[in-house]
Amino acid sequence: MLQQIEAIGQEFHEATKHSYLSVMMDPNYIDASTQPSVFKRYPHFYQRFPLDPDNPIHCFIRLTSSITWKKFAGNNSYFLRVNPSAGALYPTEIYVQIRGVKGFVDGLYHLEVQNNCLTLIYELVDDGIDNYVLHQQLVKGFIFLVSCAYFRSSWKYKNRSLRYCFLDSGHHLGTIEASAYLYQQNIKAIFEFDKRGLNQVLGLENQEFITAAVVSGHLKDKPVKRLRSQLPFVAATDYFEANPFVEEGYKSTVVPTHLTNISQVKVPGFKFDHDHFYQTVLQRRSARFFGKQVITKFEFSQILAYLDYPLNTDSLERIEIYSIINRVEGMQKGVYQGEKLIKTDDFSEKAGYLCINQALARDSAVTFFFVCDYRNYQTAMQWVGWLGHRLYLISNYLNIGCSGIGAYYDDETQEFLETPKPVLYGMAIGR
Repeated sequence: MLQQIEAIGQEFHEATKHSYLSVMMDPNYIDASTQPSVFKRYPHFYQRFPLDPDNPIHCFIRLTSSITWKKFAGNNSYFLRVNPSAGALYPTEIYVQIRGVKGFVDGLYHLEVQNNCLTLIYELVDDGIDNYVLHQQLVKGFIFLVSCAYFRSSWKYKNRSLRYCFLDSGHHLGTIEASAYLYQQNIKAIFEFDKRGLNQVLGLENQEFITAAVVSGHLKDKPVKRLRSQLPFVAATDYFEANPFVEEGYKSTVVPTHLTNISQVKVPGFKFDHDHFYQTVLQRRSARFFGKQVITKFEFSQILAYLDYPLNTDSLERIEIYSIINRVEGMQKGVYQGEKLIKTDDFSEKAGYLCINQALARDSAVTFFFVCDYRNYQTAMQWVGWLGHRLYLISNYLNIGCSGIGAYYDDETQEFLETPKPVLYGMAIGR
């Protein structure tokens, strides 16, 4: 079954590749006035609980999805968040089950980002979502669910938005990890569970789908009843156009119900200055250009070490990181796998070309590519998004700019890197 899912994932990846010809034939012009709404909001009669900035537990939850800046462009305003998103379209939503936490009603909540509050959408009695995610374990604490309201992305990126939904979900896992570190909460990410059952019971219909879960708290070996009733459907966008390719791509890469017991729910063991890292999380931005300045070899080594820190999950994917070194003081220019030099030359122009002639990739200190001979496509894409979020944070922490690059010539990039494994994501860092 897993081999079949792997093959299906490859089909969807192949079908969404960019080439020089495909980009020329479909430049993807859109009418910005038709963009769907980027905030989900439950009806006014649902009970809401404002998140108190002086309460550490509230801050832990808030910082997983917080708005950090309001940007104006002409007559329009845009909200930037702790999590980056392809095209700033923000398809991801966060739900969280809270049980046994002082000050909260035991229930399932939607994190209402725009108004900085939790909306109670289901009150627990003797039931919960525990048994959709875990095998006969009860969580005293939090179960976060990451979902994608995919039309926010497919409106612009069409079929390739399947990739961006998974990548954005991975970035959102990175925000949860960062918040857990800052507020010393233990976490563990889970990718294989009863997603289809949750989609149904949460009333998401075909417009939104669950991609990942994160457990935080104390585990007890105890079976928990499933939710007593299905929740009503609430649209995540003000209008919706179905994309059968994206819906099938999601469904086909969901592992059939596979529940396991977990252990080792841990606080992320990073070693940052707390206040500086907190400000980094709040001030994280996607770079728009680089000034062709160098970074140091020591900074590059720090970045690789942070990326190499294990992701706390039982899912198994092997991500390889390739780097085109353009401007790193003390390092020879060329292509590296990890810290191993593969070939030498000034490839900055080539990096720009491969990333569809984006100056960011050409002018960067380093342009990264994440590759993986994946076991499960949906999981692997979230892994590289998670690693990508770490790259944002460690780079910004070191006062180095960073930007994700989801658009590149797939086959040409893979051939240039001399790898048989598909390229899942690109990123660039620099000053």
